Amino acid sequence: MKQVTIEFPGLIKVFSDGSVERLFTSPALPPSSQDPETGVASKDVTISTSTGLSVRLYLPKLTQNSTKLPILVYFHGGGFFTESAFSTITSRYVNNLASECHVIVVSVEYRLAPEHPLPIAYDDCWEALNWVVSLPDPWLSNRGDIGSLFIGGDSSGANIVHNIAMKAGSHTLDQNVKIVGAFLSQGFFLDENIKELEIGFQIWEFVYPNAPRGRDSPMINPMGDGAPSLARFGCSKVLVVVASNDLMKGSGVRYYKAVKESGFGGQVELFEIHGEGHGFHVFDPLCENAKLFLQRLASFMSN
Repeated sequence: MKQVTIEFPGLIKVFSDGSVERLFTSPALPPSSQDPETGVASKDVTISTSTGLSVRLYLPKLTQNSTKLPILVYFHGGGFFTESAFSTITSRYVNNLASECHVIVVSVEYRLAPEHPLPIAYDDCWEALNWVVSLPDPWLSNRGDIGSLFIGGDSSGANIVHNIAMKAGSHTLDQNVKIVGAFLSQGFFLDENIKELEIGFQIWEFVYPNAPRGRDSPMINPMGDGAPSLARFGCSKVLVVVASNDLMKGSGVRYYKAVKESGFGGQVELFEIHGEGHGFHVFDPLCENAKLFLQRLASFMSN
């Protein structure tokens, strides 16, 4: 009889035969030619048949005189080991994101740990970003403005944003395209000042067992000693979003200050949402604070 070898209660179980049971996830939701709530159209596209890397594209309702729209490459949260670009929770949130911000969203279905430990998710997201800049789909080529390219994510997705932006600072994207801006919402970052979140460090070791420098890896602690300079950020502006009741708020604020004080030549802003916890806007995208959050994102991506 197979036995549980690794467990994060309520989140995931790994068994002795290597099988995985994800306990914290939402059902898949198929794409739609017109979302009944927002009117947003969506479709799925496979980027790599060998790895299964794929994306869900979201196109907001267009007026007859619509100009080309900003393009947002979005990375979902879930601790690198759960959730999906195709799940009900993510799809409902991104439908609202595309509609309220009036942007084309490319939501990346990157591979998950522990079957595919980090840095695989980082590599998948970099590949997806380079796929986007080549404008391979008519929604992107006909409706998207590649000169207005953004990346963004929540929780572990925000961590991916950081690592992608750092790579973009030293590696040229295909077509020599530049990222305009990056938003990082309630980012999954851990540092010496957040030791009370031991489960966060345990999750990091679970999803990236061979991380260089382990718990002190600059991929999870960009503020640590010896981490690459945040001045290398490969975009023009950064929006760091924190929630007042989030246990990771402190590391988010420290991250913002570290970018601001790094010598980064672009614009850096901190936006705090009061009275909310981690991931509130993803789980309840219609609440008032979630609407406030989307209004701030819309402003960030429109100028």
